[in-house]
Amino acid sequence: MAQSRFETALPHAAEAVDAWHGSTGALARLLPPWQRVSLESRRPGAGGDPLGDGARVVLRMKVGPFTTRWIAEHGARTPGRAFRDVQRSGPFARWEHEHRFDPDGPDACVLRDNIEWVLPWAPVGGIVAGRFVRREIDRMFRFRHFRTASDLARHTDPGTPGRWRIGISGASGMVGQALGAFLEAGGHKVVPLVRGGGGDEGIPWDPKAGTLDPAALEGLHAVVHLAGEPIAGRWTADKKRRIVESRDQATRLLARAMAEAKPAGGPQVLVSASAIGYYGDRGDTPLDEGAPPGEGFLPEVCKAWEAGTDPARDAGVRVVNLRIGVVLDAAGGALAQMLPAFKLGVGGPVGGGDQVMSWIGLDDLIGIAHRAIWDDALEGPVNAVAPNAVTNRQFAKTLGRVLHRPAVLPLPAAVVRALFGEMGQTLLLEGARVAPRRLLDRGHHFVTPDLEEALRLTLGRLDE
Repeated sequence: MAQSRFETALPHAAEAVDAWHGSTGALARLLPPWQRVSLESRRPGAGGDPLGDGARVVLRMKVGPFTTRWIAEHGARTPGRAFRDVQRSGPFARWEHEHRFDPDGPDACVLRDNIEWVLPWAPVGGIVAGRFVRREIDRMFRFRHFRTASDLARHTDPGTPGRWRIGISGASGMVGQALGAFLEAGGHKVVPLVRGGGGDEGIPWDPKAGTLDPAALEGLHAVVHLAGEPIAGRWTADKKRRIVESRDQATRLLARAMAEAKPAGGPQVLVSASAIGYYGDRGDTPLDEGAPPGEGFLPEVCKAWEAGTDPARDAGVRVVNLRIGVVLDAAGGALAQMLPAFKLGVGGPVGGGDQVMSWIGLDDLIGIAHRAIWDDALEGPVNAVAPNAVTNRQFAKTLGRVLHRPAVLPLPAAVVRALFGEMGQTLLLEGARVAPRRLLDRGHHFVTPDLEEALRLTLGRLDE
């Protein structure tokens, strides 16, 4: 039998850390983004305790071309101090995991994870795959402890709200899912805006038809608006139309409904996505929120996108327009599309490699959205980017170093234009050096302000 032990000192009471682990969103926050695993179902245990004896969690995992389910059952529950999960079905011959929250004074504790595991076909399985599995377990729990500490720190920032009801449009997307899980783990109630029937847990709306009942927004404290046609893909005339209309129609519909709902107890805050495409291709010139818009398709889209929030702003709703940079997460988006080539050692800079890439790690984007919800000093445009932009060549070199792969094979600009047309020219061959000036002025803390830190976190390469 193999054993793995992990511990981290946390400046939070044991009861608070235990409560975070039992929250609706915590398990989703602890799933490693570089692994293909998702939560299929969850059933509470004795007395409705999500960590109580008899609670059950079902995960769906992909290992190579195969899909398997991991069924874990909780037991040995001591509220505020410990619980255990045991694999009932899954990839291990045996898996027993003890979670402990040992007090270290009234306002601190030590988080301890103690795992005992046996691989199938022992002892041959252990000989063949033991070192690999131990390394993967180490990667997973270093990530879990890092994210637990950083999420708890954000939820206990001075000024953060208590339990709010927060609406999210685009809640099923990469950012929306991560933000929803983060907010739920902090004790908030997330209410998605759902196209078609909203059901018991959602608010129905139809941006194309222009339908959203303002009364359905009453009781919400804030709304985070993330919905919109994906930018990626060849920009045909029809694709461009969908990009523009999905942002303009949906944003104006939501802003008008919030303006009407505000006097009747509707949401007081609108955090609406925008993009650093607002600035256009600006080379190496430093840009903060006061910089004028650029020229071209994306700047025009972003100007209309942000202007769509005006009805809510005019009604006295505090509006924050998040100008989001390139979001980095191993589970989706631009990074996930790059990874196959870089893992094979055939990745490298795009075009000349001198174009500036203003990026943001997904965890930090979630933290920025969270701050925008509660910080009354943030209003208007806010650059949601890390403070350290890089060139495309620096990005490729850093990603190669984190993956222990060469990253020297360029993708010529002519090939980019041939494959992707205007979209490739704009998104891959142009850039802007954007700074998060308003966040820095507020003393905002970035979890991964440097690119290598962000890549190591999302790829499970911490402490390597």
